[in-house]
Amino acid sequence: MANILFQTKDLHVSVDGKEIVKGLDLKVRRGEVHAIMGPNASGKSTLANAIMGHPQYRVTQGKILFKGEDITNLSPDERARRGLFLAFQYPRAIPGVTMVNFLRTALRAVRGSDVPVREFRSMLRETMAMLKIDEDFARRYINDGFSGGEMKRAEVLQMGILQPDMSILDETDSGLDIDALRTVAEGVNSLMTKDRGMLVITHYQRILNYVQPDFVHVLFNGRIIKSGGRELALELEAEGYERITGAAAAEEVAP
Repeated sequence: MANILFQTKDLHVSVDGKEIVKGLDLKVRRGEVHAIMGPNASGKSTLANAIMGHPQYRVTQGKILFKGEDITNLSPDERARRGLFLAFQYPRAIPGVTMVNFLRTALRAVRGSDVPVREFRSMLRETMAMLKIDEDFARRYINDGFSGGEMKRAEVLQMGILQPDMSILDETDSGLDIDALRTVAEGVNSLMTKDRGMLVITHYQRILNYVQPDFVHVLFNGRIIKSGGRELALELEAEGYERITGAAAAEEVAP
C-alpha cells in the first residue's frame, strides 16, 4: 500500500445533476504511467477535472486518495500544493501576463513561499534547456498567439517548473501534428521518474507510441470496462472501440 501514489475508490462524478463517472476504481503506483482511453463522451475529461477539484464536477460518492490522504474535498490549489498537476486539453490564453511571471507566481503558490529571483531564473533556464525550449518563449504572453504545439509545450514547461508528483495529461495530443507530438512527448518523458506517477487521458493511441504506458484502461459510459498492458492500446488502434464498448453496453441492458 505504501507504494500507491494515487487512487480513486468507487468514484461517482456528476455535472449539472447528471452522473458522468459511475463508480471508478483506479490505482497508480510510483513510477507508473497509466493511460485512460475511450470514445467521445465516455467521461475522460470529467474524470480529469474531478481529480483536480474543478467545482463544476461534483463527487457524489467515493474517494480520491493522494499519497494516502483523502483529498476528495480539497480545493484545486490545495491539491496542487500537495503535488497534483493537470495539463489541460484546451489551455487558455492570458494576454498581458508573461510566461515567466506566471511560472514564478505558480511556483510561489505551490511552495507557499517566495522564490529568490536568481534561484528561479536558474531553474527556468535549466528546465527550458532540458525541454529544448528557446528562452524567448518565457517572455511571451501565456498562450497568446501560440500554436497548438506551443500551448502544449507551455503545459509541459509548467510541469518542469512545478515538479508535481502526479500529473494528469488531458488529451495533450489533441490538435498536434506528428512533429509537435514527438517534441511534447519527449518533454513529458524527461520529467517522469521512479517516484512520480502519470495519467495520460487520450482518445487516440498515437501519443502512447512516445509516452509508453504500463497500463491501459478503456473508459466507457463512466466506467472502466477493460484494462491491460500497452497491447490493449494497439488493439484499439487496429479494431476501434466498438467491439469492446458494444459488449459492455449489451451487458448493461442484459436482464
